[in-house]
Order: sequence, then C-alpha cells, then structure tokens
Amino acid sequence: MIIVDRALAERAATGRPVQVGMIGAGAMGRGIARQIFRAFPGLRLAAVANRTLAHAERAYHEAGQADVEQVADASELESAIRAGRYVISDDPLVVCQAPSIEVVIEVTGTVEHAAHVVEAAVTHGKHVVLMNAELDGTVGPILKVHADRAGVILSACDGDQPGVEANLYRFVRGIGLRPLVCGNIKGLQDPYRNPTTQEAYAQTWGLGVAMVTSFADGTKVSYEQAIVANGTGMRAPKRGLFAWEHRGHVDELTSRYDVDELTRLGGIVDYVIGAQPAPGVYVIGAHDDPVERHYMKLYKRGDGPLYSFYTPQHLCHFEVPTSVVRVALLGDPVLTPLAGPVVEVIATAKRDLAAGDVLDGIGGYTIYGQCENADVVSEEHLLPMGVAEGCRLLRAIPRDAVLHYGDVDLPPGRLVDALRAEQEAHFATTR
Repeated sequence: MIIVDRALAERAATGRPVQVGMIGAGAMGRGIARQIFRAFPGLRLAAVANRTLAHAERAYHEAGQADVEQVADASELESAIRAGRYVISDDPLVVCQAPSIEVVIEVTGTVEHAAHVVEAAVTHGKHVVLMNAELDGTVGPILKVHADRAGVILSACDGDQPGVEANLYRFVRGIGLRPLVCGNIKGLQDPYRNPTTQEAYAQTWGLGVAMVTSFADGTKVSYEQAIVANGTGMRAPKRGLFAWEHRGHVDELTSRYDVDELTRLGGIVDYVIGAQPAPGVYVIGAHDDPVERHYMKLYKRGDGPLYSFYTPQHLCHFEVPTSVVRVALLGDPVLTPLAGPVVEVIATAKRDLAAGDVLDGIGGYTIYGQCENADVVSEEHLLPMGVAEGCRLLRAIPRDAVLHYGDVDLPPGRLVDALRAEQEAHFATTR
C-alpha cells in the first residue's frame, strides 16, 4: 500500500475517481465490489457485467448500493456515469466499449468467454486486471502483445497467490539476492477430487464448485505457478513440479533445494503441501557475497547460500483493488508475461476416459492440470488445459496420462484456438 495509498488519495481529492468496470459477479467479484466501496474512495465501480444479471445486481446490493439500473449499450452506460448512477448488464462488451471506463477487472475464471472480454477491453483502450489465472496461463502472452500494441496494461492482481509471489519476488531481487524459487503453499493435493467430492465445501463457503475442485485437484495452483513462471522467466523443474509434502515451516526448505540445480535451471516455480505459514507464498533466493551473507546471518536468516522469505497470507478480494490503482495511476503491472510462455498447464486424465467422451474442463470430472515447460508442450503437442473443455476424445486415455492435440477433436470457431495459434507463431523464433 505504500505509494499506492497516496496516489489513490490524490485521485480521490480531485473528485475524479478511476472509473472501473468488472466482468463477473461470483463470490470473488462480489468481494471485490464490497472492497472498492468500503476501502477505496479513489475508485468507482461504475458497472458490473455478468451473464446472469441478478448476480451483477447482487454484487452492488451486497456492497450497499441499492440504486442500480440495467443498460443495453455503451451510450446508456456513459449517460449513467455522467449522472452518477451504477449500472449492470448481461453483455460484457457494453462495459468494454464505454469510453469512460478506465480499467476492466476480469474475474470470471473462464477461458473462451474471458478471451473475448479481454480482446474487447484492450481494443477499446482499457487497462485489464485479471483475477483469472486460467486465461492468463493459456493465452496471456499473446494478450500481452495485443495490450502493448494498444498502449494499455494487462496485469494479474494483488491478493491472488501469483500477485503476492510477484511482490515478494520484486522485494527479494530489490535487496540484492538472486530469486531462485517462487513457491506456493497448499493445504491439500488430490488430483482425483471432483465436483461431487467438493460440493459440501463449496456450499459451506459460498464458492463455485468447479473453482473449489480446481483448488483441490492441483489445477489452480498449476495455473498460478505457470503465470509466475511466465512473468519471471523461471522454469518447471519437472512435470508437475516437485510439489513436496512438507509439514514444517517454509524456512526449512532452504536445505531441501539444491542451489546448484536451481542456478543451472535459472530459477524454478514450485509449491509445497502442508507447510507453514499457510496459505502463504515463499521466495527462496541466493546471495554470493560473503560480506552480505555475514549480515544475513546477523539478521537471523541463516547461513546461506539459500535464504527464505515468505508472506504468510494472500487476501484475495481485499487486495485486488490495489492492483487497479497500480495499473491506472502508477503504470505498474503486478505480474505480466515477459515474452512467450515459459510454463504451461497440460490436461491430464482424472479417470480412465473412453473414445467419444467430451472433456468437461477445469474443475470437472474428466481432467486435471499440471505444469510442464512450454518448449516440451510445443514439441510434444500436448493439450493445454485451457483449450481442453468441450474437446471430444478420438481414443481411450488411461488415468494420469497426459493428453495430446492428436487425441481430440477441437470444438469449431473458438477464439482461444485462434489466439493459441497466433501465440505459437508469434513466439516461435524466441525459443
């Protein structure tokens, strides 16, 4: 919040808050809406779009705003903004096209639908803050190219683990260490969890069952670590990452990683299961200067050469509006692809699958995601998790086998497939 809070206060003092549009009004979207109204007076959530209109209205009502109107097009939205009214729509393009909207927050967790939203927002000159690692990890690099061409920022968000890792990575690098591991802390890992096993948990916390399933089966953390890799240049040490079970403190991991291996790989992304403090993130860095290592020992960080740093929590919707301020007022993306994909998330059979089965995608019954280096994905024509939904199998696939493009028929006419092809062609010469 340092610097950000002052920039926000200065914008609020002008009486011209940053006009924000949000796409998606699930549990996270509603939390973001409440936080903007509660704690960010320099931001104004002017519009919320959701395919189910009642959910968009609920987001405003839960944030204490009862006077909400539905609009049909961008001109109506502009009139509402001038009149100081809040609006809802079932068409996200209305929000993306409105000239007064400065930043669009994308929080649907979809891939195909969200790709259309981000393309429209960028085309119409909006900065985009993604609380959507699934989209980012599938076509984020090429969307970043499109954003650069349009002169706008595409960024992941504070609060979600990748943004918290990115903040910590910048801190560790900023004090002179070489970050060699960016890590995530998970409490559970079972790739065979499905919407039936996770239904009760989802209902208890008011969360979407597909989202909860992707947390449990490892798909979500894989996406999170993939976009950290794409934003730092770090690689996967192996398919699926190390993903060790570790019941102690993350500081103890400095003795488990090998500094020479990490250096040879140029740094890695990883996660651990069961470590403390949960549900935080960690960065492990190295220092080669013997004088500075002396001072690191003085400051109780150990003997080196590896040193552990951690953030003990990630606060999701509480922190997302900070990302809007960083992007809109400071030109500072939280996390964005450096270039082409470095790590991707590949589809893996959750159970024995038969020819003719249609894959149900992220957080479903048929597949889970795991990390793999992008050069391997390209060379082996592995099927990315983000394009798997709706694909029909051409042959039987045993449980835990990874899927290839040759194993499936793709649904016709999808934007995500066009973007993947463009991404592959655009970055082919950089490998």
